[in-house]
Amino acid sequence: MSAARLRAFLAVARHGSFSAGARALGLAQPTVTKQVQGLEQQHDVELFHRRGRGVQLTLVGMALLPVAQQLGALEVDAFNLLHDSGKLHVGRLRIGAVGPFHVIEMVEAYHRLFPGVDISIHMGNSAQVLADLADYATDIAVLAGASEDPAFHTEHYASHAVILFAPLSHPLAQHDSVPLAALQDAPLLQRESGSTTRACLEAALEKENIRPRAVMEIGSREALREAVARGLGVGTVSEAEFIPDHRFKAVRIQGDPVRTDTYLYCLTERRESRMITQFFTEALGLRKQIQTST
Repeated sequence: MSAARLRAFLAVARHGSFSAGARALGLAQPTVTKQVQGLEQQHDVELFHRRGRGVQLTLVGMALLPVAQQLGALEVDAFNLLHDSGKLHVGRLRIGAVGPFHVIEMVEAYHRLFPGVDISIHMGNSAQVLADLADYATDIAVLAGASEDPAFHTEHYASHAVILFAPLSHPLAQHDSVPLAALQDAPLLQRESGSTTRACLEAALEKENIRPRAVMEIGSREALREAVARGLGVGTVSEAEFIPDHRFKAVRIQGDPVRTDTYLYCLTERRESRMITQFFTEALGLRKQIQTST
């Protein structure tokens, strides 16, 4: 079984079609099709149901997918270890994150030391970023909140209070800070299900039996900011990710009862990967420097 055939299978499975998988690999579609067909013929199995321009994994394909994902990650680890005497002069590192604030400072510090490493950053909510890490689509994740799943290795990076931000026309904008109870019946704009900020806020509200008036669910930080700016309701955000705007005001929740914690994640089985280990070392060292300076 060749690595090229497994890479072709994995690309098609991840991207949902032979053409999309070929683009992801930088190969011609007939080449990828031939590689997958060769894998199927070699073992007398069918890995995909061909449905028009798209594909769907067969039962055998679904069983092979996690194995192929793991082999693909191990292949990357082997390349990074062996190439250039393992000095990390080159390589590829894929990072998933829920927001740009912390991950950009980490990448900046890492890139200064290892400019030859090709780094890509994929943004999403907590659920999607964690799923990408579990599927070997990324190597490292930067998430708000820790998982108790033993499949993941986590290390704490930072802790921040969750704050409110309200349109200038809203009564909450007349205050610098308010108690959590001020959200009773307030028009609240929520992030999508899977957002850690939303989950932490809902837990705090439930504990105090406070019931805001949920206006709508919004799936991105940018859209949430714009909705608040247009006066549709009150938003919440980690203080580290708040971007000032003349159209709304940040309002602290007294006592900081809602907090989010940022963690570095990787798969436990990959924690000793040289590239992942070095990223953890540099990121955590950077955070220690920031804490010392403040």
